[in-house]
Amino acid sequence: MASTKLSQVVAVLGSQWGDEGKGKIVDSLSQQYEVCARYNGGSNAGHTIVVDNVKYAFHLMPSGILNPKGKVIIGNGCVVHLPTLIKELRDLESKGVSYKGRLFISDRAHLLFDFHQRIDGLSETARGATKIGTTGKGIGPAYQEKMNRSGIRAGELKNLDSLAKKLKLIVANAQVRFQFDYDVEEEIKRYQEYAKEFTECLVDGVDWINEQYDNKKTVLIEGANAAMLDIDFGTYPYVTSSNPTIGGCLTGLGLSARKIGDVIGVVKAYTTRVGEGPFPTELHDTDGPGAKLRAVGKEFGTTTGRPRRCGWFDAVIVNYTHRLNGYTLLNLTKIDVLTGFDEIKVAVAYKVDGKRITASMPADLDVLARVEVEYETHPGWTEDISKASKFEDLPENCRKYILRLEELIKVPIRWIGVGPSREATVERN
Repeated sequence: MASTKLSQVVAVLGSQWGDEGKGKIVDSLSQQYEVCARYNGGSNAGHTIVVDNVKYAFHLMPSGILNPKGKVIIGNGCVVHLPTLIKELRDLESKGVSYKGRLFISDRAHLLFDFHQRIDGLSETARGATKIGTTGKGIGPAYQEKMNRSGIRAGELKNLDSLAKKLKLIVANAQVRFQFDYDVEEEIKRYQEYAKEFTECLVDGVDWINEQYDNKKTVLIEGANAAMLDIDFGTYPYVTSSNPTIGGCLTGLGLSARKIGDVIGVVKAYTTRVGEGPFPTELHDTDGPGAKLRAVGKEFGTTTGRPRRCGWFDAVIVNYTHRLNGYTLLNLTKIDVLTGFDEIKVAVAYKVDGKRITASMPADLDVLARVEVEYETHPGWTEDISKASKFEDLPENCRKYILRLEELIKVPIRWIGVGPSREATVERN
């Protein structure tokens, strides 16, 4: 990816229901940025990056760790499952990537324990037909603990006696409600070992990130999940438990709003989602365009392996999330997956109760589930685009499709993904 002049602080955000391919542009841009910061979520996220034919799957670790000169921080808005983080670190080390002296964790970030994952599974089972479709990684219960003001923060790794007392109390209260077995003493022993490895990574996250800014360091903010999964603005209750939108960058790192310059929206050339909830442009076929999108796009979750639900590009959703996030540039991903389709549809509006909607989202899911989708149909292309290096290399119908999306969203599409590798990106100036 060519060097692109951007602002000192750039946020990269998912603009649909996640899985847009944010990791790839974060990896590419982080080669130019000195700090990569993660601000929300936990190991429910999944970013897959391919560099020199080596595949990296990130969950908690910011993708910018692949820049050997860069620093990364897991911000206070995240919930951190240390066993998962250790597994990622060992995998990186096995591939020759060192994190020593480059990984920092905010002492205000909350710890996510194994019992949170147990509760997550039990809660989903209890919901029955109304299940949310969580990843089962304990994210919701950990944030619930945080909001109940009974959570344990990463800084407690420096005070293990306090951590042990709090953990025993939290687990005892959870066992009263959910009736599960749990060896707290064994968990405490594990965290005594984790403390030896991670204490040196702990920092005052607010002070650290603002010092980087004050020292003119460039900062790349990496979002997890996406806007339509936002706890406030997404398809509630089928959402995550944090704010993947621009507001989460502020509260999840401790940066002020006026310090963030460019906001890059990552947009898949079609639409997918994982889990339950309404999906207006979903294709329900088993042997048609929906199945083809899933097969060609390898639409299976990085974190869970679950098959993703697939549908046509939804401009209503992206216009809505643009209102929330204020994109300055777009990264259109996986356009190569559409190669070989005779025709491609784009949702340009919803119609409900006589009203035409182009840039908003009904809060009532019963209303959203019954919207009539207004589509445009565009001709497809058959040419291989995986070797394209500039916009003019793309087939005419492909270029027209991209320009139409740009026209609908009213935000410049700067980067176009034509394949999974770091180099398979067309940049428009």
